[in-house]
Amino acid sequence: MLGNWLAQIGVVTLMNLRNVRERLGSTFVALVGVAGVVTVVVGVLSINEGFRAVLQRAGADDVAIVIRGGSTDEMTSGLELDETRVIADAEQIARDGSTPIVSSELYVIFDVPLKSTGTAANVPLRGVNAAAAANLRQGFEITAGRMFTPGTFEVIVGRGAVSEFAGVEVGDTIRAGTTAWNVVGHFRDRGSVAESEVWTDAPVLQGAYNRGTGFQSVRARLTSAQALQAFKDTLTSDPRLNVRVFTERQYYEEQSRTMTAVVGSVGVVIAVLMGLGAVFAAVNTMYSAVSTRAREIATLRALGFGAFPVAVSVLVESALIGAVGGVLGMAIAYFAFNGLQASTLNFSSFSQITFAFTVTPDLAMQGLVYALILGLLGGLFPSIRAARQPIVRGLREL
Repeated sequence: MLGNWLAQIGVVTLMNLRNVRERLGSTFVALVGVAGVVTVVVGVLSINEGFRAVLQRAGADDVAIVIRGGSTDEMTSGLELDETRVIADAEQIARDGSTPIVSSELYVIFDVPLKSTGTAANVPLRGVNAAAAANLRQGFEITAGRMFTPGTFEVIVGRGAVSEFAGVEVGDTIRAGTTAWNVVGHFRDRGSVAESEVWTDAPVLQGAYNRGTGFQSVRARLTSAQALQAFKDTLTSDPRLNVRVFTERQYYEEQSRTMTAVVGSVGVVIAVLMGLGAVFAAVNTMYSAVSTRAREIATLRALGFGAFPVAVSVLVESALIGAVGGVLGMAIAYFAFNGLQASTLNFSSFSQITFAFTVTPDLAMQGLVYALILGLLGGLFPSIRAARQPIVRGLREL
């Protein structure tokens, strides 16, 4: 019985596909509708993937970030100089000779115009320990100019910020707060979130923004990834400290949740709204196919073909339209969006973060599955109509 059904499904499906040229217009509309939906949905979700990738590249399991207890991020944190010294004395911190690999850091926001629109955007200005920067961020590399000189009003700018913002070329002067800062270099860090930032010497930034001797976070390289728990226990049990301790990876994963949730929700809304249009196009196409082949379907039924194989053949044709539209949509999304540089607001810090749209294999597979679902939904009711169509009425169709 099953073999007979499969044979019938194959025969009717091949017959349907041969007749596609007779309804190229409606088939093309349905295919373009599915392709358009997949292109837009994959494009929107590639923002999520790009944003997540930027933050993940900044994360290491053997680098810890310490912020004040009760804080959710660096912007809301505050650590006194004495507290940063206590943290730097922890035995779980790796050392370069006798010097702990630690950077007590300060983080402020200033305005820089976007290249694309000229409007002001919030850009992070981070005060770091110049000596520890390379050891803490192993992908760090000066790509133009030089490193800033500690104790001076000099800054270096991340590669992502250079691509998106105006006035940050080597030799330019930028104004942050009441101070003019000389851009002396550009840097990269494996495409991580650090490339969206501007860096300077932490003590100089403290003076420029009247922050006294306070910092907001401490970044430390541990002796190993396994040392994190002991490091956390050491700090949280010290009565002189009230801190939260993360690995870089944990910290940036937590920071990405708001953004990914927002973009994911937008993607779902777009997928549903545009998907409805694509389904209606597919339904119209398959209803047209069933109507124009009413007599043909009735003849097949009269010759002994079952209602189930006829219904499945319509679903298969609709699913194929969805699959072809999905592949086309994914190809368009990949060539249009993958690697496209952009910037958006990081809702955790309310500053701009630069990233590249990223179309991953998983995202492409999601787009294909969604296209197949659209195709199957579009063929569902027409397939039921084809199966239920009375043979006598069909034979009377001209």
